[in-house]
Amino acid sequence: MSPRRLLVVIDEMEVGGSQRQISELLRGMDRSRWQPELLFFRNPSFLVGEIQRQGISVHHLPKRGRIDPRFVLRYAALLRQGRYDVVHAFSLTAELWTAVTSLLVPRAPRLVSSVRGLYLTEPPSFWRMKRLVARRSAAVIANARACAAAAGEHAGITAERFDIVPNGVALPPPLPAGKRAALRHGIACPRGRVLAVFVGRLVSVKNPACLIRAMARLPRHQRPWLAIAGDGPLRGELAAMVASADLGADIHFLGERRDATELMQAADLLVLPSLQEGMSNAVLEAMAAGCTVVASAVGGNLELVEDGVGGLLFGNDDDLALSECLRRLCGDAPLRLRLAAHASHRARTEHSVQRMVEATTAVYDRCLAEPADAPNQAHARWYSPRGIGGDL
Repeated sequence: MSPRRLLVVIDEMEVGGSQRQISELLRGMDRSRWQPELLFFRNPSFLVGEIQRQGISVHHLPKRGRIDPRFVLRYAALLRQGRYDVVHAFSLTAELWTAVTSLLVPRAPRLVSSVRGLYLTEPPSFWRMKRLVARRSAAVIANARACAAAAGEHAGITAERFDIVPNGVALPPPLPAGKRAALRHGIACPRGRVLAVFVGRLVSVKNPACLIRAMARLPRHQRPWLAIAGDGPLRGELAAMVASADLGADIHFLGERRDATELMQAADLLVLPSLQEGMSNAVLEAMAAGCTVVASAVGGNLELVEDGVGGLLFGNDDDLALSECLRRLCGDAPLRLRLAAHASHRARTEHSVQRMVEATTAVYDRCLAEPADAPNQAHARWYSPRGIGGDL
């Protein structure tokens, strides 16, 4: 039997959580069963080159403006020529235009749509479009139960429509001898200090300001040395906060980094103070890297981190509670090691890339086995270390 043809579609390929999961999914698929390809509309990154080096075809169809008839015709032509069995869309734009262009294709592929965040600040129109897409989808994959619950509440998508497939994370190779010390020295972390890292975009939803406020609450001997890896529109405002709180000796802005995983391996703590999260790749990567996690108790963080067992959780935007977590972990190295060891085991056993790929392709297989005219059939499956089963 010839491999099934899969097209993964996303609006942009800038480096982000969904884009990294796409890269892992495409790389991990069984090529004897699947022939995967990628389509994106704008903003490439180094991830595109990595995918192409795996021998995977990549299509770039620029979309100009909200309504672009030429784009629609070119996308429809690609679907006709590619004769794809499944299109898996990872963003609302990708879902909408796949649904539209499929109307122009005699043999339309099965559409698998996605819910990969809580989208709490989106307007009602966003959720109306999500509901429309879900009705035209053979399956809807959410990467966290919290995401499925949010879509159910705001878009009226029933729980049984979702397959829950958590993100997968690759285990990093151990750092070579001396590399940990060299990384810490390279970012100017003082010798003997507990090193905390924040990894992510400097945007409001990631709430780095809460972390700076928490740092300011602690006397210097009780606070970690903090490296902020990432960039974004809030950088100037955050730098001003650091200066105003006289934290310049304890907080260092690194800018964008490609070695975030190695930084986590060199660090003692990863801090994620987000106001909302779906399934955080940063948390998963820290767990896999053996870096103790401190995270806000929101969304998918609650599904990854068991408070006091695999990390520490604090209340949403509660800088006082976050400062207490930092104080506690800075003064208790055995606790840091115990939490990190539990989290590393969980990442290895429950969130491997292989399990994510197997669960995702199992959804594709089921879609292809069902009648093409029954896209709204109930499924109610969630992914666990034992496979796909259970309910929400």
